[in-house]
Amino acid sequence: MPEPPPWRRFPSRGFERRARTYRIAPDDVRIVNAALHLRRPLLVTGPPGTGKSSLAYSLAHELGLGEPLRWDVNSRTVLADGLYRYDAVGRLRDAGLGGAAAPGAESDIGDYLQLGPLGTALATSRPDRPRVLLVDELDKGDIDLPNDLLVVFEEGEFRIPELARLGERRPEVAVMVEGDRERHTVRHGLVGCAEFPIVVLTSNGERDFPPAFLRRCLRLDLKPPTGDQLREIVRAHLGDGGPHADALIERFLARRDTGQAVLATDQLLNAVHLLAGTGPDDRLLDEVLRSIDAGQPQ
Repeated sequence: MPEPPPWRRFPSRGFERRARTYRIAPDDVRIVNAALHLRRPLLVTGPPGTGKSSLAYSLAHELGLGEPLRWDVNSRTVLADGLYRYDAVGRLRDAGLGGAAAPGAESDIGDYLQLGPLGTALATSRPDRPRVLLVDELDKGDIDLPNDLLVVFEEGEFRIPELARLGERRPEVAVMVEGDRERHTVRHGLVGCAEFPIVVLTSNGERDFPPAFLRRCLRLDLKPPTGDQLREIVRAHLGDGGPHADALIERFLARRDTGQAVLATDQLLNAVHLLAGTGPDDRLLDEVLRSIDAGQPQ
């Protein structure tokens, strides 16, 4: 088997590699910095392959904030999925098997409750070290999801009813969090942030968002990378990319910028990696650089 490209070496993959190879235009940096100063969510749009998701990884790496929390949105996603998960069925099952967590035994309800990506970001962000949260493909979620996020974004907190009902009998419960073995202590069922996390929301433009949601975000529309940016991206991933890299970049740009095909940057990387040692192969290139838009001619 041939060696895989660097971005497909899963045992050694990490967010730092993805962050180090990301390139952003100077004008876009200003908008990102504005979102950081204002503590507002950053809504990132743009064509596929422009690096919308990678921006969150680059931010986390540049600021030394550790790997981002990630919330992948799909057509069934609702707000509760990002806040917390309570395994009531598992608790009842364990009680039926003679476990300690019998109904009414609040002492270990925390064993069955885990904060989701958004809940973890709010709970674990500190003034000296806010968490970075990537909410990927928000436009795919439930139609009410953007509006439901408004209160959480504005207030920076939410309540867990299952814990709030315990009242003074159990004012503090240590619950599990996303991506960490450490637990977070929730008091009186309220999860709130000491520092608002850095939130990056991505959208592929599949539907519009309500004005009330948009006014609470800063918006960044990423443009397809320029030729100079593409050369930097290729060098970051593949070094010099071989003797034919420049010609492949020009061919990629010619197809993309003249409307012959809708192309993503990773398709260029695939082409450069495949053909580094063999030189251009027109038939293979046509397949690797096929339009990702079904409506475009091939």
